[in-house]
Amino acid sequence: MTYSVAVSGASGYAGGEILRLLAAHPDVEIRTVTAHSNAGQPLVDHQPHLRSLAHLTLQDTTPEILAGHDVVFLALPHGQSGQYTDALGEAPLVIDAGADHRLTSQSAWDAFYGGAFHEPWAYGVPELIVEGAKQRERLRDATRIAAPGCNASTVSLSLAPGVAAGVIDPSDIVSVLAVGPSGAGKSLKPHLLGSEILGTANPYAIGGTHRHIPEIRQALAAASGADPEGIRISFTPVIVPMSRGILATATAPIAEGATDEQIRGAWQRAYGDETFVQLLPQGRFPRTADVLGANTALMGLAVDRAANRVTVVTAVDNLTKGTAGAAVQSMNIALGLPEDRALTVNGVAP
Repeated sequence: MTYSVAVSGASGYAGGEILRLLAAHPDVEIRTVTAHSNAGQPLVDHQPHLRSLAHLTLQDTTPEILAGHDVVFLALPHGQSGQYTDALGEAPLVIDAGADHRLTSQSAWDAFYGGAFHEPWAYGVPELIVEGAKQRERLRDATRIAAPGCNASTVSLSLAPGVAAGVIDPSDIVSVLAVGPSGAGKSLKPHLLGSEILGTANPYAIGGTHRHIPEIRQALAAASGADPEGIRISFTPVIVPMSRGILATATAPIAEGATDEQIRGAWQRAYGDETFVQLLPQGRFPRTADVLGANTALMGLAVDRAANRVTVVTAVDNLTKGTAGAAVQSMNIALGLPEDRALTVNGVAP
């Protein structure tokens, strides 16, 4: 069976990456691409790397144009998806790459986003531990999926095995991330101009203000069945001059009595059979260059007994595994297709 697909926000970074992956997917037909201000223009004018899709023209983003497809991807700014999802009740499968359907807590939404709160959907991170099982079990036959925030899924995948196994204390998590500016989207922002980011590193959303914090707390609480209030995290992202990628360094105190073998064993059990989340051999740590264009999250783990903390360093491509790859992987699961269809573990080098 071939599934018809519509992609909104197709002129942006996330929409473009979804299209790049779907262009190589043998089970889908990209039938419709939509945008707002760029509607009426050829897709290839805005995504010139997508040569196989040069025949497509951007249409207006309306519920009527998005309806009538087997799968609809929404790659819209936060707070804009809900107006369309409310009107797509008949669509067999809708996947939102924005934040509108990620959070289960309305109070968290109000505090970090504001505006209308929409019902939470199945969270599109298949490898996450959720109360002793993997999130992919909740994605099977799902009809509504919320793709993750790239920073949030990176930190959550980094620490969920330790939280679930009880070998780290989640009440004192510290995470610092080097991130590429493509995670902020394609809209013109003066502080993201090349002249502003080249040769420098710029922290942002400091002091507990980043919107991905409640998403991380929600995911880690689900890993242990705990109250999100018990998950405390200091989260500091830093823009660095690479177009795409995240290198997340996350640390947490070692739980009392946990041995080095128990700690590393928690991550090995969680990801030993996974294709797209891989724990590197002891003493090895990833680079963002290793995951460029790939749907992989590579992580290295160290037990720092002097500081009594576990340190996990994880690299992902924020546009692939962080967003579009997670969305396509989740689509594959929901449709009963091979999970790795149109996705690769191989990056691009040099």
